[in-house]
Amino acid sequence: MRTNLTQNYVFRKFTCGLSKKDTAELCFKSVTTITRWDKGRPIPPECKRLMRIYKGMELATINPNWEGWKIKNGELTNSAGVSLRPEQILTGYALLEINSENERAFKTKIIQTARMLKNLP
Repeated sequence: MRTNLTQNYVFRKFTCGLSKKDTAELCFKSVTTITRWDKGRPIPPECKRLMRIYKGMELATINPNWEGWKIKNGELTNSAGVSLRPEQILTGYALLEINSENERAFKTKIIQTARMLKNLP
């Protein structure tokens, strides 16, 4: 079976790395519909967006605060090269939730300094 390399086929197969079956499940479509897309029928914008999000190409479409962030090799990465594994994110969140004594002391020091700066002429 010979497959024509349409833009849709290249986008699905090579850009997003999705099989027909995976694409069908992701977009709530049939494999027949995906085959039609591969042959040149337009992919609905919402399905393209889902495919990009799945690949980690478009986190900003979820929320503008994610601009510059993507998922690459299972890690959350930004344009500055910061790369975070899921366990690092969970650890950071846990540390914030603990609200350790050192953190409280640091916050107190910042507030005291801010109050002193406010009183300067």
